[in-house]
Amino acid sequence: MSTPGVLPAPGATAGDLLDLIRSGRATTRGELGRLTGLSRTAVSARLASLESAGLVLEGDEESATGGRPASTLVLDRDAGLVLAVAVGRSRSQMSVCALDGTELASASHDQEVGLGPDVLMPVVADHLARMLADLGRSGDEVRGVGLSLAGTVDRARGVSVDSPALAGWDGVPLAPYLQEVTGAPLVVDNDCNVMAASERDGHLLEHDDVLVLKASTGLGLGIVADGRLVRGHRGAAGELGHVKVPSAAGLLCRCGDTGCLEAVAGGWALVERFREGGHRVDHVRDLVARAVHGHGEARAVVRESGRRVGEALAATVTVLNPRAVVVGGDMAGAFDTFSAGLRDTLFPGTTALAGRDLQVLPATYGERAGLVGCVRLALDSVLAPRAVDALLAARR
Repeated sequence: MSTPGVLPAPGATAGDLLDLIRSGRATTRGELGRLTGLSRTAVSARLASLESAGLVLEGDEESATGGRPASTLVLDRDAGLVLAVAVGRSRSQMSVCALDGTELASASHDQEVGLGPDVLMPVVADHLARMLADLGRSGDEVRGVGLSLAGTVDRARGVSVDSPALAGWDGVPLAPYLQEVTGAPLVVDNDCNVMAASERDGHLLEHDDVLVLKASTGLGLGIVADGRLVRGHRGAAGELGHVKVPSAAGLLCRCGDTGCLEAVAGGWALVERFREGGHRVDHVRDLVARAVHGHGEARAVVRESGRRVGEALAATVTVLNPRAVVVGGDMAGAFDTFSAGLRDTLFPGTTALAGRDLQVLPATYGERAGLVGCVRLALDSVLAPRAVDALLAARR
């Protein structure tokens, strides 16, 4: 996750200029020159290469003072496409977007729990191919694909390395499944990290230190500190669901260990408990829907989950001192109920200073947060300054 407001060093490249234009920090040649320290000639040369590659459009805009109009620079949103895929345990979401992130088409696929990549990924590829065809576009126009998975991933290899939620996915390269759709590069990340990335246009506009809680079938955190996403040494930061808690002592978790928070607060455990009470539910979304519609037992189960999560999260809040905890995932569908339980234990469990200004907020994009984050993931990869500079170098 890049940090808005950090300007490129002197000697800024064409990719750096596009980054300034794309972020809205610069919309004219003069602003590019002031922000980068480049001469007018150097700015013009770099813009010429971006325009030649079809990445930048320039047009006249009336001057507010009535003088000579300034040429306004914008990213050409139609210069290519990105694809986004959010793979979940029981549902996968896909979209086709323009280069400014505007969604052109989307699809959702409910799948049987436990499907391996050999079964699910061809279905995902088929949805993507069909959406491109319906738009009259081709895979050659796709510049990148962003894909999220639950659990820890190896971003360099584009594979899952530890996912209790997706059995059979660990170590399996995913790019080959999409080769018939597009040869564009695939970027893979953890589902909580992409949910945090979705907040770039949401709560991160106001707060630099945020914990993004995905409370769904599983539990996890996207950690943003000083505006930067924290992944950890092996990319395993934020595995809140597998923190050991006293209330889960002796209870078997789906990861194979015992005593994990998920065993008492994860959506899969709540569904099992609700079924044991004689209620018919197939997914945590069903449980949440009942809670929203006033079902007393469902509300109690969702609120208790919030309490358990708050107990485990309090230490993290004390250590990291975030400004906000953002709640996403299926539990956020019953935000008022879940967050009430969360507050019950989170605030008493942390220090007065860490809790003084702390806010608990719903995810900006609701159930689409993961998909929006995957779009961000793809765009940040293919339009990163280095990637743009490499593209321009290859065209020479």
